[in-house]
Amino acid sequence: MTTSNSPLARTRVAVLVGSLRPDSLNRKVAELVRDRAPEGVELDIVDGLDDLPFYEEGLDATATPAAATALRERVRAADAILVVTPEYNGTMPAVLNNAIDWLSRPYGAGAIVGKPLGVTGTTPTPYGGKWAHEDTVRSAGIAGAIAVDGAVHSQSVLEVDPLGDDEVVAEFLRVLDAVVSYQPVAA
Repeated sequence: MTTSNSPLARTRVAVLVGSLRPDSLNRKVAELVRDRAPEGVELDIVDGLDDLPFYEEGLDATATPAAATALRERVRAADAILVVTPEYNGTMPAVLNNAIDWLSRPYGAGAIVGKPLGVTGTTPTPYGGKWAHEDTVRSAGIAGAIAVDGAVHSQSVLEVDPLGDDEVVAEFLRVLDAVVSYQPVAA
């Protein structure tokens, strides 16, 4: 992490939003967390996931698309990753899975490797996106990210207004705090 006692030090967090709609509730959650991030924490909501072609190794080897290069650079420049996503058909949205595929390459040295990762979001199901969040943690972990213990929160919009409930907002911010506070365990 980039944090230190220096007032100029910042922790940079790349935020991947699993919904492409500009007006999506999960986009609003990402913006809320960005706007309420603690001092010294800067969130970069990474746009352009819809510009990524589906991952294909031959394309990546011969002419990596500009959108994939831009995604990799922004995530590589970050200290951590926060995913804010809904759940589509019991799993993560395809656009998020595709972004993880692009970030996982080159194998073992992708931009996601070694980055602390947290997942949160909301969806209008009784489980609040739990399966999507579990699948995101598993996929990103296989790609080399470090899923931070306790840095997953799923919220159902059937229970509360996630943007207007102080306890829910505190949970979103707790996930961010867990990610930026992550310290690797000494071997």
